[in-house]
Amino acid sequence: MRIKRAINAKKKKRSYFKAAKGFRGGRRKLLRTVIEAVDRARCYAYRDRKNRKRDFRKLWILRINAAARQCNLNYSQLMYGLQKAKIQLDRKELAEIAYNDFETFIKIAEKAKTTLTT
Repeated sequence: MRIKRAINAKKKKRSYFKAAKGFRGGRRKLLRTVIEAVDRARCYAYRDRKNRKRDFRKLWILRINAAARQCNLNYSQLMYGLQKAKIQLDRKELAEIAYNDFETFIKIAEKAKTTLTT
């Protein structure tokens, strides 16, 4: 019995070309090159979804550390002081406060500093 694949093959081919929209040159027009380019792009996309989380955490820690140093603390002292004071702010929120509302951050840092000394 003969099985015709034309519809499925066209659908698969169309999906690859659709995914390669915006690529340049043969990476958009030639099937074999399109398949390689799209597969590689999907690998990078998967990897970088994980890396984005890592990069944002780095950024938040950088911002918190910079703001903490203006309050005569370093990052680790600030985080330990917050933990002892039972102030539960995650790094994202703390970085947002440090970046947009520095006065509030100073109050939080003072609370952490007093908890460290006692």
